[in-house]
Amino acid sequence: MHRYIEYKITPEYNGTKVEHFLRAHSYSKQNIVDLKKIDDGVFKNGVFSKMNEIVKEGDVLRIHITDFESSEHVIPVELPLDIVYEDEDIIVVNKPAHMPTHPSMSNYDNSLANALSFYFASKGEDFVFRCTNRLDRDTSGLTVVAKHFVSGNILSTMGSKKEIKREYLAIVEGNVSPEEGTIDAPISREEGSVIRRTIDFENGERAVTQYKVIEHYPAHSLVALRLETGRTHQIRVHMKHLGFPLIGDYLYNPEMTYMERQALHSHKLSFTHPMTGEALEFTAEMPADMQSAIDRISS
Repeated sequence: MHRYIEYKITPEYNGTKVEHFLRAHSYSKQNIVDLKKIDDGVFKNGVFSKMNEIVKEGDVLRIHITDFESSEHVIPVELPLDIVYEDEDIIVVNKPAHMPTHPSMSNYDNSLANALSFYFASKGEDFVFRCTNRLDRDTSGLTVVAKHFVSGNILSTMGSKKEIKREYLAIVEGNVSPEEGTIDAPISREEGSVIRRTIDFENGERAVTQYKVIEHYPAHSLVALRLETGRTHQIRVHMKHLGFPLIGDYLYNPEMTYMERQALHSHKLSFTHPMTGEALEFTAEMPADMQSAIDRISS
């Protein structure tokens, strides 16, 4: 793929080097190295520029990003794909439940990566799978994927800095009380298991979840949750710790009366566009299986 992006130099960057300007815009050292390998990677005012050249207010930098690699171990498979947003740099997808994000030994051809590989191959485009906020297989909802190495690095950095805001909807057992609050409880791997996680105040990594009740039902609650950290199974473990486990959760609450997977949906995603700086926010309606469960528990 070819991606051209222009930056007009503003007063605060007057007299800085091209490389320093790009680093200030979240390009990594590796991004800089990769751009140096591209014959027309950087132009200043229409003329080829090296990374150590000085820029002045009003100058225009044109960056040429080329990315012709493909994830060779991700086979293209035609699978359902709900694209919420797409431009030259990113693609936002509403992932269905029962679809892993990444391929694995037991899920070699049914992942989101496989679906996107097919989507781009059908358009004759190269594609490396660079997913920023991985969702568990049975968690539905929004996730953002980068389309080239620069947007991928910037999104990854934003994720590590907690600059990508995620809101989830969950159906839990019981009437959650208090109706909103913060769960600050460290999480570690459960002893003897490679999958399960548990609260561990001695050895766990800090995990923080904000929650707010959206609706009470006779014996259940619909809860909105925001992650401040991104530990494996964080919402599922935290809500169980609070005494209100998610329904349908085969690991932490294997009671399948209303759901056959954990009732968890990535409902809202907001972040700054990695290349343009535009504020973006996306929402995905509650999936049919969760809505059906609510219809049943509320009647």
